[in-house]
Amino acid sequence: MSSGGTVFSAAGVWPLLAFLADGAQGTARAELARALGVPAEQAATAARELLAELADAKALDAALGLWTKRTLEPREEWEAGLPTDAHGVLTGDPALDQREMDAWTAKRTGGLIERMPVEVRDDTELVLASALALRTTWLRPFEVRPVRPSAGPWQGRTLRGLNRRSVRLDRAGVATAPAGRVTEVKVLGDNGVDVHLLLGDEHMTPGQVIAAGAALLDGTCPVVRGSLLPHGPAGPGLRVEERPCAAPQQPTLEVTTTAFETRGHHDLLDLHGLFGLTAARDARQGHFPGISASPLAVGSARQSVLARFDALGFEAAAVTAMAAAPGGPPPTPRYTSTVVTAAFDRPFGFLAVHRRTRLALTAGWVTEPAPFA
Repeated sequence: MSSGGTVFSAAGVWPLLAFLADGAQGTARAELARALGVPAEQAATAARELLAELADAKALDAALGLWTKRTLEPREEWEAGLPTDAHGVLTGDPALDQREMDAWTAKRTGGLIERMPVEVRDDTELVLASALALRTTWLRPFEVRPVRPSAGPWQGRTLRGLNRRSVRLDRAGVATAPAGRVTEVKVLGDNGVDVHLLLGDEHMTPGQVIAAGAALLDGTCPVVRGSLLPHGPAGPGLRVEERPCAAPQQPTLEVTTTAFETRGHHDLLDLHGLFGLTAARDARQGHFPGISASPLAVGSARQSVLARFDALGFEAAAVTAMAAAPGGPPPTPRYTSTVVTAAFDRPFGFLAVHRRTRLALTAGWVTEPAPFA
């Protein structure tokens, strides 16, 4: 992952690769299967199950679109695996086709993303795209207040700080990953989607922090939850202390973070090996006889993503497309209370997570928090 601010959606890419694998042959089929982690003959079924799971989630809108030239006939058995209303037609007029697909993109993401990430050209034979949009409202909203970090990359800036208190200490935890420690704070949404904020040790890279957050989801990374943390500095940005108070109080978790809007635009062919698209790029031959009798190669593969986090909730959208071309004085204290404070006042990562399946829908890195207005 880049050290600059960005956001990415693996859930938007995976189904497209799976449908391509279902229609691929030879080296392209083997590479796609390795990238997917499932045999190519099982990929389309797995993709349909994933899309159905996403469609059933209240917080999500998921869609798949296919556009083909009139002269290209998809094989019935391959097209039967796609949603029934997915297939559109490329007219041969690139400007007109681009406007149609841009309109589809805006509609399917509620206007969060306005343009299809791939460009339609005269030689474009087929476009396969996915759209994913999610919105959630926090179960407990944040209070907005200005924050001025005293150290780090954001020192001296007045940011749109978000603050809230909770008695749920275990919403925070410290994970120990091979590359270092990562503080995780879960912010719960009201419709089954949560956002996990991730702050790593200062020497850790964005990729290492996000990887640790993903390992927390599948239980492969050890974590100590907030109620069991030792007093003092307990993790990156995290501290446990006893504070005087005038009356008995429950232990509390105080979280301070910043509002942000992060965008990402990714050319998947820059990492063609990771996505199993190395052989599929070779336009000297066709690689997808299971999709169409016309020889096809992957001409472009791109994703556009937006994520927005604020006091009341979170929203994100991702569109992924692949185009195929031929070839006051306080009272006197009498008691003390345990307070766990978590401060995200330097670049940090996040995962938007479907609570029931623990599927990470988007992952991102924040380097430019919103200023306080």
